[in-house]
Formats: sequence, C-alpha cells, structure tokens
Amino acid sequence: MTDQKPLSSDDLATQALAASNQNELPAGNDQAVLPAGASHILASGMTRQKVAETLTSLQNVIERNVSELDRLKEQLKSFKDSLRNVMTNDETLSDAQDKVTALSQKVKERKSQLHASPEINQLKANVSELTERKKEIEEALNTHLLNLYQFTGVKTFDTSTGETREFDIRASVKGGNKAS
Repeated sequence: MTDQKPLSSDDLATQALAASNQNELPAGNDQAVLPAGASHILASGMTRQKVAETLTSLQNVIERNVSELDRLKEQLKSFKDSLRNVMTNDETLSDAQDKVTALSQKVKERKSQLHASPEINQLKANVSELTERKKEIEEALNTHLLNLYQFTGVKTFDTSTGETREFDIRASVKGGNKAS
C-alpha cells in the first residue's frame, strides 16, 4: 500500500487533459460552452465536450471544498466561542482571579509603604555608597593588575596567605566628546 497524497485540482485538470489524446473532433454538434480563458486547452486535442466536463468537475470539487471549509470555519468559531464562554462564566476561576487582583493590589501597596520607610531609604543609601566604593576599588585594582602584567607578563599573583589568584586583562572604550 503506497501513501499517495490527494491530487490537487490542478493535477486533476492536467490528468484529464493528458488522458484525452484525440487529434480530431468527432462528427456531430458537441459545441459545449467553455468558460472564458479555456479555449486554449482545445489546442491540446481535447474536445469541447471533454473540456467542459473537466471544468465542470473541477468547479464542483472547488465548490465542495469551499463549502466544507466554510462549514469548518463556522464550527471552529462556535467551539472557540464556547470555550471562551466556559472560561468567562466559571465562578471558581472568576473568584480566584478576583483574589489574585486583590492580593496584587495589597502587594503593590505594601511595597510602596516599605519603599517610603526610613529603614529602606537608609539601606538603599548604603547599597548605593558601597556600590560606588566597589567601583572605585575595581578601577584602581584594574590599573594595578595591568601594571603587574606589563612588568611580569603573567596573569597571576600570589597573596600573603600563599594563595595564587588569576586575573583577566580587559579593555573598554569610554564615550568620547560629541562634536556639535
């Protein structure tokens, strides 16, 4: 059993055209009305009647597919609406969301109160001060380590406790003066 995908409408039309290898039109009146733009198909040797039948079949397939697609879209919309309604109308979920909203508001209020307190302001000032001091020491240390590296060519140093510490050399570009 081979897995074949369904033929597209273009494939079906191509097969119908290829299956008809008539080089001449049969006797009689087979003057089927062709849709606009279909007359070039006659050049392949297909009769007007066969072309009309093929196009009618193709239009029927297209119409069925469009109808099925519209039906599925409507059904999908209905299911999505139902899902949204279930979620919206669930009392347990609604109560839980209300509680979350109330608790979130309490958390915001408490954080605001804490940020306004003298204790928090003092801690923020301490953090800011220590951060600035740390930055100053790092800048000085960076300069000293760069000097050590230039003298020794080694990226390690020994401490007074006998520990060997390793360091990296970094370069950074600072902003320049902008010309106005």
